[in-house]
Parts: sequence; structure tokens; C-alpha cells
Amino acid sequence: MPSLLPARPQSRIELLNAGGYRADGRKQHELRSISIRIGGSSDPAADGSATVTQGLTIVSATVFGPREARLASNALHDRATVNVEVSLAPWGAMDRRKRNKGDRRLVEFASSVKSTFEPVIHTHLYPRSQIDIFIQVLQQDGGILPAAINASTLALIDAGIAMSDFVTSVSCGIHSTSPLLDLNNTEESDLPNMAVAVLPRSGKVTLASLETRLHVERFEEIFRLGIQACSVLHHEMELAVRDRTRVLVDAVKGKVGERRDGGDDGVDEEDGLDAESI
Repeated sequence: MPSLLPARPQSRIELLNAGGYRADGRKQHELRSISIRIGGSSDPAADGSATVTQGLTIVSATVFGPREARLASNALHDRATVNVEVSLAPWGAMDRRKRNKGDRRLVEFASSVKSTFEPVIHTHLYPRSQIDIFIQVLQQDGGILPAAINASTLALIDAGIAMSDFVTSVSCGIHSTSPLLDLNNTEESDLPNMAVAVLPRSGKVTLASLETRLHVERFEEIFRLGIQACSVLHHEMELAVRDRTRVLVDAVKGKVGERRDGGDDGVDEEDGLDAESI
């Protein structure tokens, strides 16, 4: 998994005590608290956006498109191209070092997100166009790639991009012989770990990123555990999407009611509502 954190010596913090509790008070298979906000982008030109908070990690994703490709040479006649850019807020970095767009870690990170979503987005529905995903890491405490994937999924849904399924992701690792879920920064730095991204309905895996050494006998154990955890995250993400949809529907109904009660508002009843007004 491409890490945005600098290498550092191992922590002396007890990661898992005899009672089965981790340094932050969670049990082995316990996920961090998750908070989801869909929409509300500060950029009025954005087609979709979402911010995901998992523990102390905060990642936002903004989607533009489908829109006309900026360069004709990059346009594909039979499908859309997916572009991903990642930025790291200076206040959210451990080393406080500014990273530009060409930074190797950011490029690898963006490549992992792109390869995760290209098989899931129905790009054939948007020929000669491009879909841009801009990810900003606002605060990092482990699990940055999974949080970015989860935020991108919700932003794409908010933008109305057709996908075959949700994409949910989580990090998992191993402490001695004990599997751990949803690692924080300290655990990621000290333990063998991997990131898993799953399509919950079909059970297909679209990403399994492992950069540290892991014994083959332990790989399958934490891999299966990660897939199970993704189903829990899918439930939370689906609830957030339903809440967002309910808010949008209520807003549309409210505007329809205002037009019916308010008389002439410049729209003929026979012509229906102007899409831009909704």
C-alpha cells in the first residue's frame, strides 16, 4: 500500500495487551468510528463530493464529470478516461513537508485509486469524456488509502456516475498471530499490513495492496477478515447515501410545492420544471 508517511523507527507502545485491547482502546476486530458527509463541496463546479472520517484520518474526494476531455489526444472513442489526483494538506502531514503533484508517493497513491475504480465505473457509457477524481488528505492517522477509496466511492455516487457496485476498503494487519482491523498510524508503522477493496454485493476484490512482508499462512486469515469488515463499512456507506438521497428528494418536493402554491414563477405547468432550477 503506498504510504504518505515517512519511514520511522518502531514504536515502543504496546500495540495489543494481554486483555486483547489495542493502544487506542479498541479490540482486535473493532473498526474505528466512521463519519460520512456527502455533498457540500466548496467548489460550485463539482459534480459530486464526499468527506470520510475514520478515527483521526480525514479524507475528502471531489468528482468532476463526465465532461469533455481537455486534450483530444486523451479522448477514447469507446469509453471515458479516469484521472485521479491526490494532494496532502500541509497541516495534516506528520513531517510538515509540502508535496507537489509529481511526488512519487502521491503518484503511486493516485495510481492505486485509479486501478481500483477503472473496472467498476461503467466508462463505456461516457465515450470521449473524462472523469476526474481529486482526493485531499486533510488529516492522517493510518488507513489513508482505504479512506480515500471510500470517499471516492461516495463522491462518484453523488455525481451520478454509473458503477457496477459500491467499492469499500479497509486496512488490516497482523500482530504476532493476532489479526487487527482498521490500523492507525502507529500500528501501520510497526506491523505487516495490507489494504483490501471489495465490491460488497458480488464479493469481488478490486484491490489487495501489500507492501510489507507477510507470512503466507497469515495472508488468507487477514484477507478474509478484511472482506468481512468491508461489508460492515458498506452498510454505513449505504445508509449515508440513502440519507443524502432523502434530503435531495425532500428539497425537490419542497420546491415543487412552492411553485404550485406561489403561482407564476416563470415555468409553464405544461413544460414542467427546469432541470437547472432543481
